[in-house]
Amino acid sequence: MTTTSSAPRRASAGPADLPLPLGFTCSGVAAGIKKSGAPDLGLIVCAKGAVAAAMFTRNLVAAAPIQVSRTNLARSRGHCTALLVNSGCANAATGPRGMAACHETIDAVARLLDCAPDAVLVNSTGVIGVLLPSERIVSALPELHAGLTADSCAPFATAIMTTDTRAKACTRTVGNVRVTGVAKGAGMIHPDMATMIVAITTDAAVDAPTLDRILRRSVDRSFHRISVDGDTSTNDSVFALASGQAGACDEALLQAAFDEVCTDLALKVVQDGEGFERGIKVTVNGAATPAAALQVARTVAMSLLVRTAVTGGDPNWGRILAAAGRAGVPFDVEDLRVGANGVPLFEHGAPADSTAADRRTAFTADVVHITIDLGQGACSDVFHSCGLTKRYVEINADYTT
Repeated sequence: MTTTSSAPRRASAGPADLPLPLGFTCSGVAAGIKKSGAPDLGLIVCAKGAVAAAMFTRNLVAAAPIQVSRTNLARSRGHCTALLVNSGCANAATGPRGMAACHETIDAVARLLDCAPDAVLVNSTGVIGVLLPSERIVSALPELHAGLTADSCAPFATAIMTTDTRAKACTRTVGNVRVTGVAKGAGMIHPDMATMIVAITTDAAVDAPTLDRILRRSVDRSFHRISVDGDTSTNDSVFALASGQAGACDEALLQAAFDEVCTDLALKVVQDGEGFERGIKVTVNGAATPAAALQVARTVAMSLLVRTAVTGGDPNWGRILAAAGRAGVPFDVEDLRVGANGVPLFEHGAPADSTAADRRTAFTADVVHITIDLGQGACSDVFHSCGLTKRYVEINADYTT
């Protein structure tokens, strides 16, 4: 993933043109990591320092930047001055040289910002097994630093994209406090921590344990409720940074803002899934426990047969029943009710009285909302995915060639 270009190019604004919270600036340039010459290096800075929390991939093949950021976050006791993210190269499975390249970029950022190396967090995204061209990143840092702006998170959001077709960002305000999130992700999306790269900034005054608690709750309610392809990456991460410059905020209100931002970003990731044509939303009601509701919703939403039926607009609702029945959650088929976009499909142990035309319409909607009532209790949950398309196969069959 290299190019002979030497002059960094700025990342442009776009649909993610949203303001950052007080205390934060960001930038994005093309450092020559991607063959295309597109923006591929992003930086977020909190010059006065920020409280930090993060969640990282549970994949045992964790990339060098994940390992280093885990260590830095622990050593700094939840503080951060800068977050550096590159696209076009994951720097995963690259051994000692990959770790050294990671440290080289961190040290360069620390010198540039006059902060401790432990106060710099990093991540990378792209092809696994490719060594990070640290020299290109270091060379691009002065230009990256010169372009820092508080007016828009779009330069950063654009620079961290890989197979994404558009930048993803969201902002919410609670009184004087702002929460702004940026995400990248289109493939290798599945609930196993956070499943993409996300940076959430806020100007609320909050301590590290509270920020960590808020982040984990929001991730569980959002990024743990989506899947594109059932794969998790070596570089998955969600970072949360709080400058404190807008003052204190009630934890419940801040939690709600984080939940809204994370949910919005999670849905944007699904809607930009590789080869996306049609979305799937599975709502399960009437479960005996919350865990049972989630298990059935996730099993149905991730079923390859359900997803291909949705792709083809084929109202083959028997696939939904089959997926629910293998989810490992006990229920009585006589109590089961299944529908799609308000059209009943199955109830009282038999096919529902709906027309073929109505069923076809339900399965050709932009989002096919599958509803399942297990008739076992009062618990519910929701899970999002998308159809499995020919384009998804083409993108991933040709990813490195």
